[in-house]
Amino acid sequence: MTIRVLALVPDRELATLRRSAEGAGVKVDGAASLGDLFARLRAESWSATVLSLSDDQVDEAVVTRVASTGSSGALLLSSPSASLSAALLAERTGALAVMAEPFEDDEVGLRIAEIVSEGAEVRLPALEQVRAAGPLLGESPVMGDVFRMIAKVAHSGSTVLITGESGTGKEVVARTLHDEGVRRDGPFVAINCAAIPEHLLESELFGHEKGAFTGAVGQRKGRFQRADGGTLFLDEIGDMSLILQAKVLRALEERAVERVGGEKLEAVDVRVVAATNQNLSDAIRDGRFREDLYYRLGVVEIDLPPLRTRGRDVRMLALHFAAHFADVHGRPLRAMTERALDRIERAEWPGNVRELRNVMDRAVLLCSGDVIRSSALRLGSAAPRASARGDADGPAGYPTSASLAEVEAEHIRRVLDSVGGQVGRAAEVLGIHRNTLTRKIQEYELGGQGA
Repeated sequence: MTIRVLALVPDRELATLRRSAEGAGVKVDGAASLGDLFARLRAESWSATVLSLSDDQVDEAVVTRVASTGSSGALLLSSPSASLSAALLAERTGALAVMAEPFEDDEVGLRIAEIVSEGAEVRLPALEQVRAAGPLLGESPVMGDVFRMIAKVAHSGSTVLITGESGTGKEVVARTLHDEGVRRDGPFVAINCAAIPEHLLESELFGHEKGAFTGAVGQRKGRFQRADGGTLFLDEIGDMSLILQAKVLRALEERAVERVGGEKLEAVDVRVVAATNQNLSDAIRDGRFREDLYYRLGVVEIDLPPLRTRGRDVRMLALHFAAHFADVHGRPLRAMTERALDRIERAEWPGNVRELRNVMDRAVLLCSGDVIRSSALRLGSAAPRASARGDADGPAGYPTSASLAEVEAEHIRRVLDSVGGQVGRAAEVLGIHRNTLTRKIQEYELGGQGA
């Protein structure tokens, strides 16, 4: 793909822009005037457009008009002096950056490298499609198995045990089982068994009578009774004490509960769905979980796969969340770059779908322009997948089979991520000159990290 940049900048800046772009195989065309610029934008599409704010004719209306055309590509502004107004203008109009005039070869080179390395743009799904999508998304075979299991058991009254790592969507599955079942008109009541101290959890689950303990000023229904006619979701049940496990087992078997401080059983009609991120077989062997409760809960077991095993679902979910949060935050986004999607697909995602959702929420807020580029991604603890790194037993997480250049490129990427893509700050951390770092960023095609 030919990278072409259209620029309306002073002649002296155009020369620097062209010199820096030539090395990257980028062609820069200079517009003779504002009229010429718009004529060229109407005639063809460009990879990027550079506008100088030093031109008296270039005001916010002009920048907005250029940004709104479908042919301007990535928008770059330049200004003879740093100012808050220029930064705010860039934010309002979606400009990728504001470059200082006179241009410096390293900054121009970095911006050109960023444009070149981002690759093709992948359009976000239509807003109507996003709004119509259900809470559970996926096209991978492993998610196909999950969907089939949900379809089979949704209309039954059987207890269901949902297992999987944190962030895989266990509560979403529980709500789907409720919404698609015969109890959909009843209440859906959820409780996180790990978030409530044990001495309060019994009262939360079963309720209490007046005077049952200090502070019990009146009778109170527990979650079992509040979920009567509907579904009770017991999240993180693997963290429940053995004493409470015995009481939950009794409630399931007798379909009745006894309030704390009470003397009689009260019938409840509840479907129980439980979830845990623990391996309950290990917990049973270690004496931390009752085997009889496990079999009572696990009449049907649904195991949710971690995001790292879901293949192309990662890309599909990233695009979906980008479109969703663009709608939520009122951002006119239209696409993500291939480089951004590649970084997302190579990440480990220890926090699974929840982490990806948060990353995309943040990217929508941080990105400049109407395209999410890799520089907008803050992946936090997410690192390249082990399959992409090879043996991860080396120092600092680097594979012992990696070459020195690969280790250097990875370390530069990590430092850039940690400082928000600021090249000057990253150079200070690395202890090298800014120009040296810029050259290495271009050499290792890390331009998408930002500047």
